[in-house]
Amino acid sequence: MMTLALMVAATLPVPGRSVTASQHGVAASSQPLAAQAAVQILQRGGNAVDAAIAANSTQGVMEPTSNGIGGDLFAIVYLAKEDKLYGVNASGWSPAGMTLDFLHGKGVQGELPYRGVYSVTVPGAVAGWAALHKRFGKLPLATDLAPAIWYAEHGFPVMEVTAGLWSRSVEMLGADPESRATFLIEGRSPRPGEPFRNPALARSLRRVAENGRDGFYKGATAQAIVDLIRERGGVMTLEDLAEFQPEWVEPIETTYRGWKVSELPPNSQGIAALQMLGILEEFPLADWGFHSTRTLHTMIEAKKLAYADLLKYIGDPRFTRIPVQQLLAKENSARRARQIDPKKAACHVEPSQLPGVTASSGSDTIYLTVVDGEGNIVSLIQSNYAGFGSGLVPKGGGFMLQNRGTLFTLQPGQPNTIAGRKRPLHTIIPAFMQKGDVRIGFGIMGGWNQAQAHAQFVANVVDFGMTIQQALEAGRFTKATFEGCDVEIEASVPQQARDELTALGHHLEVRPLRTPFFGYGQAVLFDRKTGVKFGASDPRHDGEAIPVPASFPGP
Repeated sequence: MMTLALMVAATLPVPGRSVTASQHGVAASSQPLAAQAAVQILQRGGNAVDAAIAANSTQGVMEPTSNGIGGDLFAIVYLAKEDKLYGVNASGWSPAGMTLDFLHGKGVQGELPYRGVYSVTVPGAVAGWAALHKRFGKLPLATDLAPAIWYAEHGFPVMEVTAGLWSRSVEMLGADPESRATFLIEGRSPRPGEPFRNPALARSLRRVAENGRDGFYKGATAQAIVDLIRERGGVMTLEDLAEFQPEWVEPIETTYRGWKVSELPPNSQGIAALQMLGILEEFPLADWGFHSTRTLHTMIEAKKLAYADLLKYIGDPRFTRIPVQQLLAKENSARRARQIDPKKAACHVEPSQLPGVTASSGSDTIYLTVVDGEGNIVSLIQSNYAGFGSGLVPKGGGFMLQNRGTLFTLQPGQPNTIAGRKRPLHTIIPAFMQKGDVRIGFGIMGGWNQAQAHAQFVANVVDFGMTIQQALEAGRFTKATFEGCDVEIEASVPQQARDELTALGHHLEVRPLRTPFFGYGQAVLFDRKTGVKFGASDPRHDGEAIPVPASFPGP
């Protein structure tokens, strides 16, 4: 009965187009052709992992504004036969020589540059594909990458939202000869519907198809990366690339009103989503109502509390002890909940005071999800970080290197202080939730928006009875800053609630619908009882959830 309820649209002011459904699988992506590539791989006998690699590599071709082989990857894999989750952290590390002393010697003070050579960390995406494929893939890696290679070589029509995001980076792209030649057409960005080709990227992907991870982290591509970094004054070496390995990790979890919600552990921000949910569980959101002033105020304040802990305690666990269980403890959630003033917005909050714990040395993105015919689910997120990335394109590579390193702090002695071969505090997070026979893979991209958007999605499903499509479409708030009372909020939130939030001290910036401030999401749902799979895609982007059709015999 619970699954049926999740498929019936809630009587709420959320339009919510119908969810997609199939017994044979669903792929959801912000690029319809990438979702279709995943469907084709499933039809050829691949599983959810093969399909996710196909979708992600194709999205890297079609949406370089947000992702590509120059970026990082995180994924949660659900194996239906085992009813078990696996996590992979493929976030790249900084070069071994990227130390505070090196940066200070180069005159870098205060914070790392937003773009340029010092913002580049080792790309983790290809290593993530290789790890996923080696452990779970069924088809040859070359088959999984074939759609991406074809579209890079022959071209594809650029989608509407993607074209808009592309146009915002023209000045940055034009400043570098290689990026200009790779991503601009006669000095401009591609228009909506205009075909675009990237033959250089096809060559880079073909090296991976032929040689696996070594086709990226060794050989011609690796040499081009190092040559560019060295030419611009950086310190990345061939060894930094060749020796990088992704990490298999155990997802972390909390319970929320009987549901188990899972994220990946630090260095990602997923723990903040779980902390928010722990705080929100202390309040009767369902009784207060969707988009009520009390609900929104409490959610915004819970975000501030969770993110204060994120900044204080979270970094690379290989360099610092991170008190995950203490932060997620129900007792800590209850303490934090009591710090929320129901009548006033807090413009500053203190992080949790955890006994025996001290802080020590501790976007632009795509999210996709696939469920195959057996019910296996991949929840995958991948990113260059911000607006294409660093601005640096290796010669002949067809891709831009990420600027993820800009998230390090230069303040000594912090969990996220930069050091050689360290991974920065990361924004990108895939997620998963389950109860009874229901399994949901979901994610919402968008920098520091992600954890707070995940918490809102879960509350929409659990507290307000929304379908996964409605839960994505529902109006959201986001607070990108870590101090102050500023909040971005969508125009679909009722005027009365916005006025009352302002009276409580929130400084609201109302944004129109379909703007990038609030991220874009996808979700799939597998009903273990009926075997039916469902999919949803956020209308804020170009995406679709595409069902896998049955295979029909010929006449």
